[in-house]
Amino acid sequence: MGLFGFGKKKKKPAKSCDLEGSLLEFGEGYLLTSAQIIKSKRFWDNKMIEPETLAYSKAHFQRNDDMGTKMRTMIFQKYSSKEQPWLVGDGQVSQFEVDKDEARNYARQWWDSNFQFTPPNGGSAEKTMDASEFEEWKEYAVMKAGEEQLRKMG
Repeated sequence: MGLFGFGKKKKKPAKSCDLEGSLLEFGEGYLLTSAQIIKSKRFWDNKMIEPETLAYSKAHFQRNDDMGTKMRTMIFQKYSSKEQPWLVGDGQVSQFEVDKDEARNYARQWWDSNFQFTPPNGGSAEKTMDASEFEEWKEYAVMKAGEEQLRKMG
């Protein structure tokens, strides 16, 4: 080791929140499974009226457009099919009905394991959830999420 390298601390990695991209330092955040992500009306209501998804939701609700509905289905599949756990920051975790202490503990284990730790019931939501519960959440996300908010927008 060179003279100037002595005493330097190795920089710990940082990662982005999987939902909105804010930077999380080593050890921060909450670790959620795909099942926990998709089981939130608040999440879906917000997701389906974001600028990136608003046009699909308008097409789905206002014009009964098949393409809008297909795009909403693809959005649902993106979130339900992820095998790896989701790292979520403080600004996003309140959308989900989860034990925050447990999710924070799982995140610490994930960081400490060099991103190898998987919380219980990890994997895609379709594999880890009861089939009827999965279908109920899919139905909500694809067919209903954001409808009320769109109506209020005019």
